[in-house]
Amino acid sequence: MKQFLYLLTAVMLLSACNDNYSDSVDTCALGIVLNFPDDTDAQKEGLLVELKSIGREAIFADSTNAEGVAWFSIPPGIYEATSSAKIVTGSNTITILNGTSGQIVVGSEPSATASIAMKGSKVSQVVIKELYNGGVLKDDGKNFQSDKCFIIYNNSSLTASFPQLCVGFVAPYNSQANNSWYGAGGRLIYEDEGYLPLLDGIWYFPQTLSIEPYEQVVVNVHGAIDNTLIYPQSVNYANKDYYCMYDPSVGYTNTNYYPTPADVIPTSHYLKAVKFGISNAWPLSVASPALVLFQVEGTTPQAFGTDVTNMTYIPNAAQTDINKCLKLPAEWVIDAIEVFSAAHTTSNVKRLTPTVDAGYVYLTNQHGHTLYRNVDKEATEALPENDGKLVYNYALGVDSSTDPSGIDAEASTKNGAHIVYQDTNNSTNDFHERQQCSLKN
Repeated sequence: MKQFLYLLTAVMLLSACNDNYSDSVDTCALGIVLNFPDDTDAQKEGLLVELKSIGREAIFADSTNAEGVAWFSIPPGIYEATSSAKIVTGSNTITILNGTSGQIVVGSEPSATASIAMKGSKVSQVVIKELYNGGVLKDDGKNFQSDKCFIIYNNSSLTASFPQLCVGFVAPYNSQANNSWYGAGGRLIYEDEGYLPLLDGIWYFPQTLSIEPYEQVVVNVHGAIDNTLIYPQSVNYANKDYYCMYDPSVGYTNTNYYPTPADVIPTSHYLKAVKFGISNAWPLSVASPALVLFQVEGTTPQAFGTDVTNMTYIPNAAQTDINKCLKLPAEWVIDAIEVFSAAHTTSNVKRLTPTVDAGYVYLTNQHGHTLYRNVDKEATEALPENDGKLVYNYALGVDSSTDPSGIDAEASTKNGAHIVYQDTNNSTNDFHERQQCSLKN
């Protein structure tokens, strides 16, 4: 018998009251109908839905009734929305159902309804636990942002093994940038085609990466040295267990980003790159990247990244290398995180499709902040080996962004606990902004 656990996120809307709205109209009644895949015996009642008002920073929430309909009474305006449901079967197989919308215009009609298609995706054994990309402020008030990293984590009790695991980021570089990938109806044009456009280059582990249960792998993106010697607020990557992106042979030669890695990092821990853009350093955004972890199927990373039939170009742009993108099949994605810039709250736009990631997490960059995955409180507390080892009263969130579980994951791990992190394929639910990178603890 299936047990359905529905998680707070938002719901996808495909229509609105009227394209010609007026601020003189107080509210519009909008009914949202959730449609699940035919092979999913999903409970329809009690799924919380949420609408974000673009440009007004207002959020409206309600739950579906027994017929699977959620009703909103909202003022005219432009909205964005998403939805997620987590389904756990008796065999512990987990499926995430996500839906998301483009921009929805709500106008002067008194009422309307919309039909929502929920799409399924599987939860991976391995997740992105943390992304540190925003840098720090130096003593002179300027910023230092050449010390990025991300951390991969085995979120299960079984050893994880991945041959030639890859990482890339989705166009455009920043969430607040003009996004020409949106087509009619406010939908990403690559969603129905089942791919994500990756920019500039991809990186991969040259050997099979094995991660023991509840263990992590640190991957330095830029600056694989002890950066704290010059910038005390930065991160020390001089660690024999860490990995780093370092492959000057492909043209990533900018020494501001790629000093020679610390000699304690073995060369076998250097990731390899496949470069198809023009940058001399992998241009992961310091404000708002959309990072994806993936594994190629039926080919190699080198062959995949150099096959011209896998290439496309930014819409309405010149077909040159600066606008070239690699078409990553969405089904190859293992995990992803969508970051929105906290400095551009009214202009951020989604790049990841709903089956990959239905939400987003805000980052305030240049302050040493990191994006950290929330703890799955129920699953973590259920592990018998954690009895008496969990540390609570977590207090490292930024403003209202924090881990709702209240569990301090890093302190608990040092205390011998095993952490199960939340994974709903929705960055809004899964991540929070943390005061500092966990590697500084």
